Amino acid sequence: MTHQEQNNDEIDVLALAGTLWDGRWLILGVTIMATMLGVIYALMAEPVYRADAMVQVEQKSGGLPGMSEISEMFGSESAAVTEIELIRSRAVMGDTVDSLNLDVEIEPVQVPVIGNFLSRHASYGSDGLAEPWWSSHYAWGGEKLNITRFEVPRTTYGDEYTLQVTDKGWVLYSDNGNEVLSGVAGELADNGSYSLFVQTIKARPKTHFKVIKKDRLSKILELQKSVGASEKGKDSGIIMLSYSDPSPAKAKAVLDHITQTYVRNNVERNSAEASSSLEYLKERLPDVRKDLEEAEAKLNQYQVEAESVNVTAEAQAVLDQIVELEKNISTLQLQKAEIERKFTRSHPNYKAWQAQMAELQERRKELNNRISKLPITQQKVVRLTRDVKVGNEIYLQMLANIQELDIVRAGTVGNVRVVDDAAVNISEPVKPKKILLISVCIFLGTVLSAGVILLRAIFNRGVESAEQIESLGIPVYATVPLSQEQSKLNLLLRKSQVELNKDIHLLAHDNPADLAIEALRGLRTSLHFAMMDAANNILMFSGPSPNVGKSFVSANFAAVFAQSGKRVLVVDGDLRRGAMHEQFNMSNNNGLSEVLSRQADLKDVVTETKVNGLYFISRGSAPPNPSELLMSSGFESFIDSVKSDFDLIIIDTPPILAVTDAAVIGRHAGTSMMVVRFDMNPAKEIELTKSRFEQNGVLIKGAVFNAVEKKARTINYGYYNYDYRSN
Repeated sequence: MTHQEQNNDEIDVLALAGTLWDGRWLILGVTIMATMLGVIYALMAEPVYRADAMVQVEQKSGGLPGMSEISEMFGSESAAVTEIELIRSRAVMGDTVDSLNLDVEIEPVQVPVIGNFLSRHASYGSDGLAEPWWSSHYAWGGEKLNITRFEVPRTTYGDEYTLQVTDKGWVLYSDNGNEVLSGVAGELADNGSYSLFVQTIKARPKTHFKVIKKDRLSKILELQKSVGASEKGKDSGIIMLSYSDPSPAKAKAVLDHITQTYVRNNVERNSAEASSSLEYLKERLPDVRKDLEEAEAKLNQYQVEAESVNVTAEAQAVLDQIVELEKNISTLQLQKAEIERKFTRSHPNYKAWQAQMAELQERRKELNNRISKLPITQQKVVRLTRDVKVGNEIYLQMLANIQELDIVRAGTVGNVRVVDDAAVNISEPVKPKKILLISVCIFLGTVLSAGVILLRAIFNRGVESAEQIESLGIPVYATVPLSQEQSKLNLLLRKSQVELNKDIHLLAHDNPADLAIEALRGLRTSLHFAMMDAANNILMFSGPSPNVGKSFVSANFAAVFAQSGKRVLVVDGDLRRGAMHEQFNMSNNNGLSEVLSRQADLKDVVTETKVNGLYFISRGSAPPNPSELLMSSGFESFIDSVKSDFDLIIIDTPPILAVTDAAVIGRHAGTSMMVVRFDMNPAKEIELTKSRFEQNGVLIKGAVFNAVEKKARTINYGYYNYDYRSN
């Protein structure tokens, strides 16, 4: 990186910092305002309190020794994520909404904006109600309304009703002010379409409450979003619950009900699994007993017919194996319903069950083949004895399972428990966080105001240095600083209409030592030599756009030139909106337009000002055809008439980019100057102005850089204006 590039980077950084420094008062003002708004909001906002509770998810275990296999079958460990979703389920939230009547929103009508602030700083009487600041229908603090039933037409869900407390009871009004119901506390009021039961009222007569009936499902969804649930630590099984509300009592009640409902549903869910299996076993038990009785009857009958055939040792061994095998097959058959309920056929557990069942059935085929090799009588006895023993084993096993499931169902306590009930810290509300809120307001005020200043600087492409103008091929003859005294004169011109011919509002006359006037004296010196080879003594001032200060430069430069002992004529050539007569405090009745239209003579419109040697011609009345008047022979005759009588004629013209009048006047001027205003005219606009004049045959001699401000972002450009007065 070259030294020049490094220097450019430093200038850019300094210019950026200077831009912010120039806008420091705006940044400070916006920051103070944002801070005040933050403080006001922190004081006025209604505090919100948070209730917290803790729930533990733990592994279930069997109620008695020896029942671990059955307990594991119905109660595996629940993941915290699953339990959190169960807590937020519509079953839990819906029960809470119904039990606490959360679908009915009740809010006392307080003084707008400051009502909550007043209620927090009011004095309360023995009845628990705040003393009113003035007589009204507003609630001042401590008012309570308990509604246990509120039924409205479904089409009016979400509408706002107003309940007014009366001496005898209450009156309910719709949102359009019509009376809907009336009644007393403790009694149901019903008119067929509306039904309202107000259980208790604690408020002064005439107090208003806002009552809204919400849709049950929408309130459940809203409650699901409001309840916070998260696991404390990874795989800890500890779930933290939270719920926030302006009322600490309501926040605690809602969270307590959610935890209690969740624990109760957990117990019922676990108990339901055992009940379902118990019902299945009891349903199968009569069929198993009937099969056992039929097998025993067949065995007894065959033994009678065969006259008590005994089983050989070989047959007994096969019989024992096949009985154990059939018992295992029967056990798998009992598990089939439970497995099909929990798993799909593609699940590994279901496939493992199928493989085990296929293996047992294959083993049963082998044993059946061995039985078929026994003598006929032994085969018959073995098969009948097998049916009896297998049926008996299955029957006894089912009875044992039924007893165990009865004990498991009765002893189910769930696998979750509430470690900490809901509690609310009423000394420290969670909202608003005053320090954080004020800090954010200070930060936002500073950042936003700084951003506005930077954006304004980015989009405002007005030139800020003479180098930018000179880079376009236009030499800068003078840099005129912004004058505070001229700003006061402009304000005086706008606000008051002083008596004509009493005083003039010209900076060169009122404050000749002003820095802006000193800069115009420098322009006088520069133009004195520059105009030596000019075609005539006519000097035109124009500019790209309105409000660049052409009239200020023209009038004050004329005064400065006249103070050097010269005869100077300044002409207001802006026939459309010229207002130079206000600076000289003269009438605008007769002027240039009357001379060009031959309605007045030249000697009648030339007026001597209070500055020695300075004469003035106003624009006169605004003509309908200013461009045509300037292009007429009358204007050329006017120029010929005045240029020999004065040492310098200065003509102020309208902006060239707005109208063509300046180009017409410039054809008659020996010297043409462009007035450019600091931080207003972009370089592209200045370049277009120069091109527009050149297209009309007018050569711009140079530029006057007007209203230059001494700002931090432009200090590096090297423009300094020192106040150097005489002692």
